[in-house]
Amino acid sequence: MGPKKDLETPRSNHSPKGFIQRMSKEASLSVAEREFILEALRQDSRLDGRRADQFRPLQISFGEEYGHVKLELGKTRIIVRISSEVTKPRDDRPFDGLFNINLELSAMGSPAWENGRTNELEAYVTHVLDSVIRRSNALDTESLCILKGVSCWSIRADVHIIDYDGNITDAACIAIMTGLQHFRRPDAVVRDGQVVVYGVEERVPVALNITHKPLSITFNTFNEGHNVILDSTRKEEQASEGELVIGINNGGDVCFMSKFSGAPIDAMEVVTQSKVALDKVKEINAQIEKVMEADLAKRAKKGMAEESRAANDREI
Repeated sequence: MGPKKDLETPRSNHSPKGFIQRMSKEASLSVAEREFILEALRQDSRLDGRRADQFRPLQISFGEEYGHVKLELGKTRIIVRISSEVTKPRDDRPFDGLFNINLELSAMGSPAWENGRTNELEAYVTHVLDSVIRRSNALDTESLCILKGVSCWSIRADVHIIDYDGNITDAACIAIMTGLQHFRRPDAVVRDGQVVVYGVEERVPVALNITHKPLSITFNTFNEGHNVILDSTRKEEQASEGELVIGINNGGDVCFMSKFSGAPIDAMEVVTQSKVALDKVKEINAQIEKVMEADLAKRAKKGMAEESRAANDREI
């Protein structure tokens, strides 16, 4: 069974002032700044010298714990922590575990955000992440079941925006999918109707079952749709007419597509950009696999060294 699809159509057309700008209540660009960005795009140029289809430098690293991901996309910085706990499954899904994504925008990421107060940008990004990852069944929740109707694993992804310089949707999606692949939950068994959870020192922790690896790719449009770019900075988002989000995996399965408020986009342009999105997802997933392999090899080497030291201590 392929990933579920979540397709959305435009809600309404608004004046081209930038969807993200309106949602996050950022200070407006000056007329001169906006015109400078638009004129540069008319000449197939961007302020930071990137091509229209080029992402900013992406760096992924890991903390001490499994599922602790630190991501930098240009000047946008995000931390994701994956955690797990044993809980009761939903009554209507007794064979399924739980998976939730928690995103909270705080003043740490941008002075435009208020601590403890939900804004439209937060709701919007959470909706996209939930659609691309959770609702497409990227994480096999059936594999999280421990005892039917009694106990299961609840997996939670906490997303923290440290610095916001545009495109937090794609950055957060990359960080969450990396975290899910990197995370290891404790092993658990059922004995005499009771769930026994083993510590990481008792049994090797278990990787999550990832069914496919979708990512979101966000396109922003300018100059009445004549210019379409990837991975917009915050200023580019503010000057944008609208945006198109495509959730797609390595196999080319589109699990989410949404054209929110803003200027319309030609249907053939959507087809063209879907191909661009596929290429970018393959490229980013390859980078994720590379850093994952390096980190897990490093942890394995460290684990063997610790076991060797423990054995030497016992002999002494």
